[in-house]
Amino acid sequence: MKIRSVAIHGLFNEFNYEMTLNPDLTFIHSPNGCGKTIMMHMVYSVLKGDSSFLEDIPFQRMDIGFEDDSTLIIDFNMGRMTFSIIKNKVKSEITLEELENISDIVYISPDRMTLKKKDGHLVDALEAYAQELYETIRRAKDDSALPPSTSIERRPMNDSELEFWCKDLKAKLDFIKDAGFEPKMPSGIRFPPSRYDLIDARERYEDLAYSIAEYVSKDYQLAESIIVFKDIINNIYLNKQIDVTDNGKLIVAMNNGTTLPLGKLSSGEKQLLLIFYQILFHSNTGSIILLDEPEISLHVTWQQMLGDYFQDICRVRKVQMVVSTHSPQVIHDRWDYAKELVQRNA
Repeated sequence: MKIRSVAIHGLFNEFNYEMTLNPDLTFIHSPNGCGKTIMMHMVYSVLKGDSSFLEDIPFQRMDIGFEDDSTLIIDFNMGRMTFSIIKNKVKSEITLEELENISDIVYISPDRMTLKKKDGHLVDALEAYAQELYETIRRAKDDSALPPSTSIERRPMNDSELEFWCKDLKAKLDFIKDAGFEPKMPSGIRFPPSRYDLIDARERYEDLAYSIAEYVSKDYQLAESIIVFKDIINNIYLNKQIDVTDNGKLIVAMNNGTTLPLGKLSSGEKQLLLIFYQILFHSNTGSIILLDEPEISLHVTWQQMLGDYFQDICRVRKVQMVVSTHSPQVIHDRWDYAKELVQRNA
C-alpha cells in the first residue's frame, strides 16, 4: 500500500514537518541537517516493525497516511512508544508484527557500499549481491519442472481464447529464456498449439497452459529484473558492458573484450550497480522504495539520466519511489515531482 503523506512533530525537539508524496515518484530536497535521511529511515523502520531505531531518535509523533485513507500514528512520550491506526474514523492499536504487513518497503541507504551481516561483520555489498544473484538464478535453473496445473483456479475459455492465451504465454516464456532459464517442456507436444491441435487434444493443452502460467507467475519478475538491470546499466556505462553468464555469474567486460573484476569498477559504476540491483531485485510489484542520495560518486551526466529510469520502473512495476537528494541534477527536468522539506510553521 502506497504512502500519501508523512508528518513528524518534534524531530530532534526542533523540527515539525508535513509532506505529501506522489503515488509514483517523489524527489525530496533540503539543506543538510534538516532530517531527510532520518525521516526516511524512520518510515522504513516503522513499516518493517522495528522500533529499536526509533527509540534513539528524539521525536514526539509521526503520522503516515496511506492511499486507503488510513493513518498510522506513532506516539513517543516519556520514553514510551505506541502504535495505532485510524481507519474509517476508528482508532485501534497495532502490533509490530501487524506493521510489517501494511506495505512492502525497501530502503537504499547512502552507506550502501558495505553490508552488515547478522553476525555483525561488514562485507562488500557488490560482491554479496553478485553472490545473491548467482544463487537466485541457480535456484531458478534447478527448479525448471512445470508445476501441476491443479493449483490454479480455471476459467471457461473457448478455443479462440485458449489459443490467444497460449501465444501470450509463449511470448513470456521466450522473454524468460532471454534471461537465461526456461522450464522443461513435455516432449512430443507443440506450444503454442494451432487451432487444429486444440481440436485433437484440447484438455492436454489446457492443462499445459495452466502449468506454464504458474511457472511464469513464479519466474517472470526475476527474468524482467535481469533484463532491465542489464539494459539500464549498459545504456549508462561507457566503454564496458555487464552480462550474466549461463551459470548466473555477473561479469563486466570492456568493449575490447577485456574482462574486469567487479572490485575494479569505479566508485560511480559500483554505485549504479548497487542502486539498480536493490531497486529491481529487492522490490516487488507495488513496493515502496526509499532511495537516499543516489548522486553519490556520479558524474552530472549520469545524475541527469536517473529520473528517466526511476519513472520507467515506477510505471512498469507500479512501485512508489521516494528519492532524497541534494543534487538538482538528479531532479533535472522533473521539478513537478520535487518536494522541499520545510518546517510546517516556517
